[in-house]
Amino acid sequence: MDRDDAEISLDGLARRVRARAQGCDGRFVLGIAGPPGAGKSTLAGALRDAVNGLAGDVVAEVAPMDGFHLSNAELRIAGASARKGEPDTFDVAGYLAGLRELRETPAGERVSWPLYDRERHDPVPGGVLFDRHTIVITEGNYLLLDDVGAARWSVVRHCLDEVWYLDVPVESLRNRLLHRHISGGKSTGFAETKVERSDLMNAQLVAATRDRADLVLYSDGRRYRLA
Repeated sequence: MDRDDAEISLDGLARRVRARAQGCDGRFVLGIAGPPGAGKSTLAGALRDAVNGLAGDVVAEVAPMDGFHLSNAELRIAGASARKGEPDTFDVAGYLAGLRELRETPAGERVSWPLYDRERHDPVPGGVLFDRHTIVITEGNYLLLDDVGAARWSVVRHCLDEVWYLDVPVESLRNRLLHRHISGGKSTGFAETKVERSDLMNAQLVAATRDRADLVLYSDGRRYRLA
C-alpha cells in the first residue's frame, strides 16, 4: 500500500505503542513532536486514553514538555518575555533530567512532573504524578531539534524510544494559534504579532526536523494519514 494513502486509527496507534512497549527495559517513552498548534497535546491525551482502554488499566500518562517553560519572572529578568515559546525559553536541562528520571525509575515508584497552566501562563510543579505507569507520552515542539546555543535539545532524542511528528498545513496552524492567544486573553493585535513574528517562525524551525521522526502523521478527525 502507498504510504501517502495509508491511514491508521487512534486504536491502531495505541496498539503500535503497546507492541513497542512490550519487553522494554524500564518505562517506554514515546515523543510526539510538531509545530505549535499542531494538536500534539490533543493526540497525546487521546492516545493515552486509547492505550489505557486497550490495556484495561492505567498504564500510560502524558508528560508535556510545556511544563518546562521558564517562568514569566525568569523571562522578564532575561528580557525574553516577547520570545516566550522559542527554544531558549525552556529549561532544557530540567526536561532532560525529568525524562531520565522517568526512564530510570522503576514502575511503582513515584515521579512528579510539572504542567503548564494556560490561565496563569506559568509552569506548575507536580502537576502529574507517575507511579505504576509503564508508558510515558511526552509531547512538544523541539523533541527532534539540534542544540540551540547552550540548550542541548539534541540530547532529548536519546531519552526517547520512538518519536512521531504531527504535521499540519501552515494556514491551519495560523488560525489555531490566533484562536489560542485570543482565547487566553490576549488582544487581537498582540495575537497577530505573536503568531507571525514568533509562533510561525518556530514552526519553520520545527518543520526542518520532520525527517528525523520514526513516524509522520497528518490528523484527520480520529484517524491519521501516514506520510
